[in-house]
Amino acid sequence: MKYLKVIRYQNLVLLALMQLILRFGFLNEQNCDLALTNFQYILLVVTTLLIAAGGYVINDIFDQDTDAINKPEKVIVGKSIKESEAYNLYAGLTITGVMIGFYLSNVIDKPNFAAFFILIAASLYFYATTLKQMPVIGNLIVALILASSVIIIGVFDIFPVTNAENQRQMGQVFSILLDYAAFAFLLHLIREMVKDLEDIEGDYHQGMGTLAIRLGISKTIKVVALLSLLPIGLFLNYMYHYFVLNDLQLITIYSLVFIIAPFLYCTIKITTAKTKTEFHHISTVLKWIVFFGIFILPILNYNIQQNA
Repeated sequence: MKYLKVIRYQNLVLLALMQLILRFGFLNEQNCDLALTNFQYILLVVTTLLIAAGGYVINDIFDQDTDAINKPEKVIVGKSIKESEAYNLYAGLTITGVMIGFYLSNVIDKPNFAAFFILIAASLYFYATTLKQMPVIGNLIVALILASSVIIIGVFDIFPVTNAENQRQMGQVFSILLDYAAFAFLLHLIREMVKDLEDIEGDYHQGMGTLAIRLGISKTIKVVALLSLLPIGLFLNYMYHYFVLNDLQLITIYSLVFIIAPFLYCTIKITTAKTKTEFHHISTVLKWIVFFGIFILPILNYNIQQNA
């Protein structure tokens, strides 16, 4: 169980669910050619999970002192798992993930695409060792890496089979994935800033330079609240033009109830939050938005089919 905890298995399950639903609940319904077989796509998911798991492990290795203050009851590396074991686990997960990535890149005749996996793995390492200590930069890196788990689907499953004949259709599908990735980026960016507010005590004692420490809690809260209005506004605009005007009532109601409403709740709640418990609560609600966001595209497909 200690190894499952150190790789954040709950987050990995969420990541796998998102990638599987995007393929089998969205792409498969688009009547378009796909570059990967079902088995190869599963390997792509496994690759993503292995590299992400490695990222969690290396992060825990370098966060031992900070976690001892922020969440002492959840410290694993240095207590349940020796640091040397953690390094071996990190290396095994990351190397295996990158190797499978090399295989998949050659399967689609795009060997250079293997650099995508190397870049993600390197970003996770440098985030854990250096970048997370920088204001905003660390938050941006995490959000970009998480958004890349959506983009990589288009890169490996859509782009290789795009040609002059199907370019328009494939472009539309890829565009939807990019919109999805953009929303995921903004959502995770905000959540990372909230987590910095939650962990400010431990980060301060370790000399971190997060936005919460540089600006202070009060100013950072204002930044987060204002930033939260951006994805809400963009999503409402998207809903109106693509859902409301096309009379897609089911996806409209779902989006309002499970995405917009809780996001507005977090935006209002953050303005009055002061304690670690309150920041943790907001972070948890944002994670639930991530969960419900996974099902948007399959429900959209279903709603379109019902209206046809």
